[in-house]
Formats: sequence, C-alpha cells, structure tokens
Amino acid sequence: MRFHIITIFPEAFSSYFNTSIIKRAQKQKLIQINLWNLRQWTNNHHQTVDDHPYGGGAGMIFMIEPIFKALKSLTKNKKIKRRVILFSVNGKKFTQKDAERLKKYREIIFICPHYEGVDARVKKLVDEEISIGDYILTGGELPAMVVIDAITRLIPGVIRKESLLEESFSLGQKEDATYEYPQYTRPEIFYPYPKNKKIVWKVPKVLLSGDHQKIKEWREKHVIVKTQSSKPRTQN
Repeated sequence: MRFHIITIFPEAFSSYFNTSIIKRAQKQKLIQINLWNLRQWTNNHHQTVDDHPYGGGAGMIFMIEPIFKALKSLTKNKKIKRRVILFSVNGKKFTQKDAERLKKYREIIFICPHYEGVDARVKKLVDEEISIGDYILTGGELPAMVVIDAITRLIPGVIRKESLLEESFSLGQKEDATYEYPQYTRPEIFYPYPKNKKIVWKVPKVLLSGDHQKIKEWREKHVIVKTQSSKPRTQN
C-alpha cells in the first residue's frame, strides 16, 4: 500500500516514520510512504504556495494551483484504486471504522494544509475531508501520521492477527463504544512506597492461574466500556 503526503514540511515526518512498527512495515515492503514538498509544484522564484484570502481575514491559505498540479502529477495512473484526502477542521471525524475502510485502497494521497487552510476550490479535487478531533492544529502533518499509523497496523503482516482480534475496538458491540479490560505485567507485587509495606499493589491471582477459561471470564467481567456519549464504566 502506498501513502503519498503533500506537505510543505516533509522533514516533520522523518522521526516518527523511521521508528517502531511503521519503520518495520516499510522495511518489509508492506507499505510505502512518499513525502512530497508542495513547493516543487510552484512556478515562481520564491516557491509561493499560499496567499491572503479574498475579502480579507486573518492568516494565509494554500492556493489551488500548486495542489492541482501536485494531484495531477500523482494521479496519472487512473487504474489504481486510490483515495484523495484533505485534512480539515470541517471534515468527518476519523474513527476505527474509517481505518478499516481505507486499508482496502491501493494508494492514498493526503493533503496537509497549514496556516488557515486551503482555497475552497481544492475540495473539488478530493474524495473526502477528515478531522482527527474537535480541536485545531497548526497543520495536517500530525493528522497524516495518525491516520497512516491507524491504517498501517491493520495491514496483514504488520501486527500479529491475535493482537488485532483482542483489541478494544474488536471487543465492542455498540457502534460508538470501545471495550478494554485491565492488563498487568511484572512485577507481580509492587510496593509504591517501599518504606510502607502495608500499601501493596498486586496482580489479580486469576491472571496468574494459567486457567484460560477463568482468565477469559475475569476479563469479560472487568471490561471497561467507553462510549462517545458517556463516561467509562465497567461492564458486569
């Protein structure tokens, strides 16, 4: 799967995409990430990509021409199943279901705005607009990292299938809910205040029993349900 990122700050991605799971997925040729500097599609000495909005207003917005040229260059092959995405505060909020949907494409092109956004005509060039939350960021670079990470981990071979099946979103039944149970690792017994041995945090005994059925029942009993419209609660 190929990801194309159109940005004016390609250097912002190098650290994250060259670590951990994303780095390994690229090395195994399960994904390919291409960074494109929007300025290469400008036609003036200063490589201008933005300008003041007509009618006045604060800030600068990306002009349509460089973005049009970039997309024209990157979409020459019309036979590829691709999706063109613009990050926008007005976009649909990104969810796990979107990650599942987008992983089916062969190629995804992300447009990362900066400053005050893009010329409204750019929206005629994209398939959808996405937002990663109800807050404002300085640009689309962080959202691009978030979406690529969420999609990549669903691609076969990137993460063990068993891990994906046990994840919170796989455990849920409600459309807007996520499900997760408490998890523990070593040490079995932990003293947060070494001088006070009366205060001790222990791992539940059932998780040390080796009885998979009892462990399964304990996890189901202690699963935490989180929905978009309610506070976290325990499902008993």
